[in-house]
Amino acid sequence: MSSQIDFSKLDNILQNHENKPSNIIAILQDTQEIYRYLPKEVFAYFSEKLGMSMAKIYGVATFYDNFSLEPKGTYVIKICDGTACHVRKSVPILDKMRAELGLSEKKTTTDNLRFTVETVSCLGACGLAPAITINDKVHGAMTPQKAMELLNALKEEE
Repeated sequence: MSSQIDFSKLDNILQNHENKPSNIIAILQDTQEIYRYLPKEVFAYFSEKLGMSMAKIYGVATFYDNFSLEPKGTYVIKICDGTACHVRKSVPILDKMRAELGLSEKKTTTDNLRFTVETVSCLGACGLAPAITINDKVHGAMTPQKAMELLNALKEEE
């Protein structure tokens, strides 16, 4: 996998954050924006460049739910299961999405890396419940049927 890591991009990220260990969260965020997850190779690289232990960098990456150590799909679909969404039936939307894509609670990303389906505790769009996001774009008043229409539109794009 090392061949897929462009270390010049990582150097640019480090430069943008002044090579400061105190900026590790922002450095990891920018890295994840490029790769859609944190490849294992970045931990050793950042450890060497920042003079931080790999354990400390890994600790930051695993502490925050926003970071992923597994590859994510081109389309990251987050289904809210907070109180407002749950009572307005977000679970059937989740079940339909998972069934359509062959995913489960443990397997969240399709083999072709096109789709990742995750649940979140709140999207902050309770007035639109049940709500989902696709690459951070909010879609409210969802039903399983509306979710399938969105999914099919994404499938047709490529």
